[in-house]
Amino acid sequence: MKLHLIPRFIAFVTAAIVSTLLHAQATSVPSQETLIESLSLKSPDGKIVVRFDLKTTDKEKGVPVYSITYERRPVLTESRLGFLFRDVALLRDFEIAKQTARSVNTQWKPIAGQRETIPDHYNEVVLELLTSKGTWKARQMNVTFRAYDEGVAFSYHFPKEHNGRVIDIVCEKTEFTFSADHAAWVVYGAQDYYDQSEMPLSKIKRDDGAELPLTVKVEQNLYASISGARCTDYARTKLRRSAVSETTLEVVLDAAKTREGYVVNGEVIGTAPFTTPWRVIMIAPSPGKLLEQNYIIQNLNDPCALADTSWTKPGKVLRTGHSNSSGTAGIDFAVKRNLQYIEFDAGWYGPESDPSSDARAVEPSRQKSFNLQDVIAYGKERGIGVILYVNHIAMEKQLDDILPLYEKWGVKGVKYGFVHVGSQYWTKFTHEAIRKAADHHLMVDIHDNFRSGGYERTYPNLMTVEGIGGNEAMPTPKHNSILPFTRYLAGPADYTPCWSHQRLKNTKPHQMAISTIYYSPWQFLYWYSEPKNVPDEPALAYWDKLPTTWDETRVLQGEIGKRAVIARRKSSEWFIGAIAPVDGKFPMNFKFLPAGKKFAAKIYLDAAGSSEVSIEEKTIDSTSVINADILPNGGMAIHLTPIQ
Repeated sequence: MKLHLIPRFIAFVTAAIVSTLLHAQATSVPSQETLIESLSLKSPDGKIVVRFDLKTTDKEKGVPVYSITYERRPVLTESRLGFLFRDVALLRDFEIAKQTARSVNTQWKPIAGQRETIPDHYNEVVLELLTSKGTWKARQMNVTFRAYDEGVAFSYHFPKEHNGRVIDIVCEKTEFTFSADHAAWVVYGAQDYYDQSEMPLSKIKRDDGAELPLTVKVEQNLYASISGARCTDYARTKLRRSAVSETTLEVVLDAAKTREGYVVNGEVIGTAPFTTPWRVIMIAPSPGKLLEQNYIIQNLNDPCALADTSWTKPGKVLRTGHSNSSGTAGIDFAVKRNLQYIEFDAGWYGPESDPSSDARAVEPSRQKSFNLQDVIAYGKERGIGVILYVNHIAMEKQLDDILPLYEKWGVKGVKYGFVHVGSQYWTKFTHEAIRKAADHHLMVDIHDNFRSGGYERTYPNLMTVEGIGGNEAMPTPKHNSILPFTRYLAGPADYTPCWSHQRLKNTKPHQMAISTIYYSPWQFLYWYSEPKNVPDEPALAYWDKLPTTWDETRVLQGEIGKRAVIARRKSSEWFIGAIAPVDGKFPMNFKFLPAGKKFAAKIYLDAAGSSEVSIEEKTIDSTSVINADILPNGGMAIHLTPIQ
């Protein structure tokens, strides 16, 4: 473990402290008692270095700034930290009163995830900053930096020494300054499409905040993605281009639109002690490595808060119609095709946008043909659970009534629809709705603009969220090949793969591939299809056997907007999805397989000259190479099973 403290004025770190740091494992180290102005913190592998300084210029002094390098190459150059409170600007005139360092090296097992075990290894320093000027002398702002092999994270803390003062943040002045006008992949809405999203940093808008994660190509073989974690009591964070520097992005605290109009502004209010969400800079030599390492977001959330998680069960879901016949047909289809749930979507309790609709009962006009309890009982007999959609209007009025009621009915989960996002109020409300659902053994899917910051680690009943341009509007293959290295860096997303639909801009093998490429513990399949319209095609065997959580994830090839080839393992079986809208002819090797072990491969491709699926069977081992030949709108899926 390498942790370097570099005082500008007093180079004093005792041998005892250095020795302790070298052997520290999840322990804190006594800080220096002397004031320092700068320090550097290295990741465990030494490749990433984050440096903190208190900058002095002709106009100001004690300005907190940080910078980041990867293998001595700049990722972020000097970037400011600070806040504007309603009563004071915490931007300058700081001194470092104290610093505390530690190293943590542990691992944990997710309840549902993309890998069986997640490493949590970082070096950390907590800096206690005190203002040194004027009325606000001794106002304290702590900054915690963590350096991981996967990137850098930092958060702010306003301690109890603020004497219970109200924390009223009107603007967060966190910056991310790049050394040049790099290419970035930008959308301004959580469900926007990435087709035309690649642009230089200087073209990012100031009036519309860009969504997180925001991925940047720093240079050849160096990528960064700005993201966030643990945002549970704070306004949603977006990014805009600075008015001062074309290569600087600054934090925007979002505001939400409600039925009564816009929230006044994006302010955040709390009472000391108060801690902000994590700001995260993911760093890797390739886009694929960013995705392989996106567990850094979950690491920055609290461990699981549930004593019993046996009722949180991932699975595949079918949306069905609002009647007994549709529900039972959906359950029969789910049994046949190895799905685990059916979902009754918007409208089952009445028009979702009508405030008079009551989510405590089936809509009166449907009750003759739809006895929900009968369908739930039918599903229970056959091992199929039922999920119910609830629009935000009913959710906001009836949450405390419907959750215990649904638990009593035997419902397995809820899908919260059109939730408000943006303001601190709605952030708190939505996360409280996740926790309340857990109190009643209900799993959760959240639509529409909500993106998680890793909260599924703390409350694993949060199965998936939307916050994505998915199949509701049938996006292009190019958009689909950008998503793994942008949106999916934040965690699971409910994209809703289809089997067939006249509006699809791609093919069945493409949809098969993205069901593996895109991670979601609840995977909604056969979107827009009714069971009676899904013929018995041999290719459906791929979805029949497809898991929704994984023991290992490998990005075999990844180039943003051009190619995504991702392999995922469950137990001893592998599932591989490949899409390549730009150039679909390339070799694919299997070096990731255990040496000397043979696998039976079923390869699903677009059949030449038709809309059907061609199936090839081969024997594969770690030395094998196949030549992928993917149509521009197509895809390829591969299922590998070990040969005994």
